[in-house]
Amino acid sequence: MESTLKDMRDGVSVLDMDPKSTVGGGVEDVYGEDYATEDQLVTPWTVSVASGYSLLRDPHHNKGLAFTEKERDAHYLRGLLPPAIISQELQERNERLFYKLLIDNVEELLPVVYTPTVGEACQKYGSIFRRPQGLYIRKLSLYTALGGVRPSACLPITIDVGTNNETLLKDEFYIGLKQKRATGKEYYDLLHEFMTAVKQNYGEKVLIQFEDFANHNAFELLAKYGTTHLVFNDDIQGTASVVLAGLIASLKLLGGTLADHTYLFLGAGEAGTGIAELIALEMSRKTKAPIEEMRKKIWLVDSKGLIVSSRKESLQHFKKPWAHEHEPVKTLLEAVKAIKPTVLIGTSGVGKTFTKEVIEAMASFNERPLILALSNPTSQSECTAEEAYAWTQGKAIFASGSPFDRVEYNGKLYVPGQANNAYIFPGFGLGVVMSGTIRVHDDMLLAASEALANQVTQENFDKGLIYPPFTNIRKISANIAANVAAKAYELGLATRLPRPENLVKYAESCMYTPVYRNYR
Repeated sequence: MESTLKDMRDGVSVLDMDPKSTVGGGVEDVYGEDYATEDQLVTPWTVSVASGYSLLRDPHHNKGLAFTEKERDAHYLRGLLPPAIISQELQERNERLFYKLLIDNVEELLPVVYTPTVGEACQKYGSIFRRPQGLYIRKLSLYTALGGVRPSACLPITIDVGTNNETLLKDEFYIGLKQKRATGKEYYDLLHEFMTAVKQNYGEKVLIQFEDFANHNAFELLAKYGTTHLVFNDDIQGTASVVLAGLIASLKLLGGTLADHTYLFLGAGEAGTGIAELIALEMSRKTKAPIEEMRKKIWLVDSKGLIVSSRKESLQHFKKPWAHEHEPVKTLLEAVKAIKPTVLIGTSGVGKTFTKEVIEAMASFNERPLILALSNPTSQSECTAEEAYAWTQGKAIFASGSPFDRVEYNGKLYVPGQANNAYIFPGFGLGVVMSGTIRVHDDMLLAASEALANQVTQENFDKGLIYPPFTNIRKISANIAANVAAKAYELGLATRLPRPENLVKYAESCMYTPVYRNYR
């Protein structure tokens, strides 16, 4: 499959797995290292497996106490392990066990390896740094655990261009580059050199995922390289796709079509405008109306108030399409009362901004107000699940960016949903790389959204959920991958030919399974 490049401060991730041949429906990488469906396979002779202490220290090959007696003799492990032989279920941590544990307990562990813990891990990375292998507990591990992309196909990359944080610059233990951040031509020249090098080394089909870039850089880089590289920005495109999926699914509870509803955003950064644009695109595709017309159903509030046409000259370029004709409005509450949206979406990064008055106003003119408090971590959520249900007398349909516990209100149990990017990007990445796609097209994001929405069952809807449970995430990812790949083939962007007859089964056959292999 392909590589994903990841960004901290300004960083990237690369997924690079260029399948040369398939065996039993699985995918073999360029080194013949292992198959995606390698359960119980024996390592090929072309791979040199270390012996003794070095084998035990290599998380990719270590099996702990699961080494058989024959393997212990062959690889000089006698005396280096206690005599007991124990199955995989009880092993100490190693690469395969890490992914097996994550896959088997995804709902419980996702908040530990991803939102909300991942933000703190990034902030404290310099203090917990152990050895240069990239950030281990980050999204790339979810590509493997949730999307089935082999760990050997993923490369985390941090691009350090300095920092303007004076505290860090003065910290003797800070491990980053101690200089002011590079900007302008120096910054973009570095990124261009990097993007060129990645393509030269890994080829046209390497998937480069941008992560955590500042707004002005994120949009510019996506626009610049979207036509020349296979690039994906999870903050813009992944967030948009997962939110759109929730909106499509919510129609089963709200009724009507997407175009029948009115949307109000608090927050007009890369996440907010990215979501808004994808909603408008989906409405345009469904109604055959110009996207400019569909944008008029969507309103955005930033730090200065409602984005309206009289502010157009002072707006950043990515906000200008959302500057509609309206009187200036300063506060969110005033905007809610003026626009009367059916859907309220928070992407501001500021907690407690969906106040009691705002939520009560939403409930006053909506039978079932849809409240999406998407900012992370939990402390920055625009409101809590409990507040949303209590302030609407249990009428709200609620989903958030960070996980919230179930809420009991007036004797009824409510299960809040989580609009988590982890629903989308692992399956999206798998679909792109298994089809050999060479460019990301917006219609592929729509395909991912529709596939996720289709995984929500009536049982989920009965609980007020607009997202399926994470316990089924590998099945969900396979369906998303198949839908994305199908759209890539339809658009003529897929290069892996001929097209597999059953894309869901093919996606499942390509997925990495963390089962111990046998050693000769």
